[in-house]
Amino acid sequence: MKIAVPALRCGNFLSVLKVIEKSGGSGELVQQPADLRRYDRIILPGVGAFDHGMESLNINGWTDTLNELVLHRKVPVLGICLGMQLMCIDSEEGRIPGLGWIHGHVRRFCLPTDSSLKIPHMGWNTITVQKQNPLIPFDESEQRFYFVHSFHVVCNRPEDVLATTSHGYEVTAAFCKDNIFGVQFHPEKSHRFGLALVKRFVEMPC
Repeated sequence: MKIAVPALRCGNFLSVLKVIEKSGGSGELVQQPADLRRYDRIILPGVGAFDHGMESLNINGWTDTLNELVLHRKVPVLGICLGMQLMCIDSEEGRIPGLGWIHGHVRRFCLPTDSSLKIPHMGWNTITVQKQNPLIPFDESEQRFYFVHSFHVVCNRPEDVLATTSHGYEVTAAFCKDNIFGVQFHPEKSHRFGLALVKRFVEMPC
């Protein structure tokens, strides 16, 4: 299975390509938007600020091609961390509109002043799967992933929430809608749990 990883200015490409290879897929860093049409899957990684990520998509012509492939041709896509947040309508972190694939907004963590928890939320957390899905098992097994983020997604439609985690309060750890998947954590840094997730994404039927 051929997996495209767009060469955006906000990606952690090497570690994502490595976990794709370990999962049995064939990942390639794609330099031109038009070349995305040659691939079976797309992984949209991302680190950094929301506006910087959207500028990288808009200025370099990725947005139109991604909309065509994801919304019309229904190519499976997985957003990781900032890549997940870019799929939403907007973010409190910036002013540029997001892709709008998911009816949700990106909000800053708002913890009580007396909380001992820190922002960014950084480290390993367990998640709770909320519905049957092809990406993460909906069973009693423990699923642990590595998080690094100061903002989180609030979905307008509860049915889009795939999994939650807790950092002061319950937040969305993953969402899915049709062929669109997003995870707030980093599967490429989550050892066997992340490898298993990427393997399921690689192998899921179109």
